[in-house]
Formats: sequence, structure tokens, C-alpha cells
Amino acid sequence: MILIHTADWHIGQHFFDYERIEEHKIFFNWLKKTIKEQQGDVLLVAGDVFDSPNPSAESQRVYYHFLREVTTENPNLQIIITAGNHDSAARLEAPNPLLEEMNITVRGVVKRDMSGDIDFQNLLVPLKKNGETYAWCIAVPYLRQGDYPNAENYSKGVAMMYDVLYNEVGKIKEPTQAVLAMGHLQATGSEISENDRSERSIIGGLECVSPEVFDKKDLVYTALGHLHKAQRVSGREKVRYAGSPLPMSFAEKNYKQGVNLIELKENRLERLERIEFSSPVQLLSLPKEPKPLTEILTEIAKLPDGEITSTSPFLELKILITEPEPSMRHQIEDALQGKVVRLARLAPFIPKGEREMKTITYEELKTINPLEMAEDVFKNKYGSNMPENMKRLLQSVIQEVEL
Repeated sequence: MILIHTADWHIGQHFFDYERIEEHKIFFNWLKKTIKEQQGDVLLVAGDVFDSPNPSAESQRVYYHFLREVTTENPNLQIIITAGNHDSAARLEAPNPLLEEMNITVRGVVKRDMSGDIDFQNLLVPLKKNGETYAWCIAVPYLRQGDYPNAENYSKGVAMMYDVLYNEVGKIKEPTQAVLAMGHLQATGSEISENDRSERSIIGGLECVSPEVFDKKDLVYTALGHLHKAQRVSGREKVRYAGSPLPMSFAEKNYKQGVNLIELKENRLERLERIEFSSPVQLLSLPKEPKPLTEILTEIAKLPDGEITSTSPFLELKILITEPEPSMRHQIEDALQGKVVRLARLAPFIPKGEREMKTITYEELKTINPLEMAEDVFKNKYGSNMPENMKRLLQSVIQEVEL
């Protein structure tokens, strides 16, 4: 059995002010081709299908168009989708009666029976080949408080959830059948993106789940979502994040996008490999180290000329701010005219000046010259002395106020 593991599509995401629908369409066309070439039997989507719990009509259209096309082109393909923290679990599950006709299973809501007990069986999905159950998938969506058995904290509750599910699947599986798990969580020892809010756990480190949860005898692979960098967890080859198909921020510009391919032979893992996808839009971050505006303008002049398209590179400019420059953005936008890049982010860097902190009395405060105070603030903020013309203007304002 061949399985493809992907996650964190974030359909509908805006890269700063730019839509990414066309990028997602390119990825989905590539994914359809990959599934066909690899003769995939199962597609595992480990959460964050959409970037928002209330996705736009266009985002939903792209999603359902992909599902219809990929199942039409691959009639025997089975798809398992779990909800992530960015998804609305109920919205994702709503079309289940229709999707099940296409051999698509969506798990977003942790259901409970009439007694209020968790319906663990609903999260156990048989993976079929030629009409026969070949393996089992523990399909766990992103777990919110109240979704897991009672425990003293979140991580222990999640661990208990997987323990119970593993025991339950053990009661129904045949010895020749493998077990896989899915999850949308942050595993201890995994690497998160720098300055990327979409990956941050809601309650910080308390939400980290130990990868030891997945150290089970018959658990041959764990397909994780939530973190955008493709990686194995704490050296565990069989516990992996697929990563996002598109970089979600400039912090992710050097990540390798793609999917994980898993091949099962009866109840064991036969093959595990990475299939890379080349993101259609390049992320440029210039220069390597922050520089003053004049040097930034020189860097811009070196960029290639051309017409802007939906796949033109996104540009981040790192600017060293040593003094106020009200016309900075205007100068940059003028310099970018005719350049084949899309300005996404201006990242200001202000040098840290040394500041001596001391306590002063009210009487001492009244004796301080306002100009000297302004000069001190300017130096601490920009790391340099206030320009003479600015001092003259400020002094004239002070004199007018004092009259």
C-alpha cells in the first residue's frame, strides 16, 4: 500500500496583502500528478486545510475542485482528512455524507455518545486496498480542551487519548494489518519557524506532546501536521511532519516543501521517502544584513525588470533606520516601478543604543532642557545623534511654546 502524507495547506492564506489561490492551484495540480505517478492508495491530510475557520467561497471552490478531480482520476484512492487548529471542525465535516461517496473521510469533531463518553471508534478508520482492510488509521484532529479524557494537563490528556485509541485498534485489527496515526499538534523536540504566529501553540509549552506517545509496537508511521518545516521528531524516523506546501512567512523561505511517501508491506514499513515540490513563488529577503535606505535603493536597482504576475517573487526589505525618514516608503515604491517583484514587507531595524537608567526627582525633572531630552530619546532609538536641522526645528517649536 502506498500512502502520501501532506498537511498545512492553509488554503486562502494571504501573504501580507497578496492572495495565493494561484499558488495553491499549482500545488494541487502537482499533487494530483504525484499521486498518479506513485500509484497512491491513500492520501493523508493532517490538518489546517484552510487558513481560516471561515474560508472564502473561492478557497472552498479550490478545495472541493481538487477533491473531485483527484478522486475522478484515481477511482481507488482513499482520502483521510483531519481538522487543524486553523479549521472549523464542524464546517470541515459538514459535507461528509457527500464526501464519503467519494471515499473521503473527514474527522474534525471528537464525537461523544449519549452517556457523554468519547466515541473512540469514530476515530479509527480502516484503510482499504482492493476492497479489503489493509491497515488502520488512528485519525485524530486538533484536540481542544474537552476533546480528550480527563487529565491534569493538555499534554497528558492528548497522550491518554492516543493510548486509548491504540488499545482500541488493537482489539479489532488483524496481526497482518499495520497501524498508522495522524495528529495536528506540536511534538516536544520539534523545530518551529522563527516569528511565525500560525505555528505557535495556544498555551505555549504546555501544549507540547511527547513523541513517546507514538512509540508503540505496531505503529508503523505517525503523520503529523501543525509545524511548517518538514522534519522527523526527536530522531524518530517514523514520526514526521510533512510541512506546508507553500512557505507561510519569510522565516520559512529556505524550507523544502513537498510530501512524504510511505509504502507498507503487510504490517511493516517498507519504504519512506520525501518527494519535493518547488514552490512557484520565490521569497526574496534583501539585503542579507540591514542597510540604510540609500543602499537599499541601490539593491533595488539591481533587481530584474519585468511585468508583475501571480508568480512574481515576494520581496522583504531589511532597512537600517538611523533617523526618521517620512518619505522612505515612497522612495522605495518609486524605485520598484518596473521591477518584477512584489513588495510584501518592510522590516525596519533600529540599532540599540546604550542607555543609562537612573532615578530623578520631580524637581530635577523640571530643570531638564526639553531639547536635551529629545536628543537623548533620539540617540537611544536610532543609535546616532540628532541631525542639526532637526535640532533647529525642534528648538524653534520649544521657543514658541515657552512664549
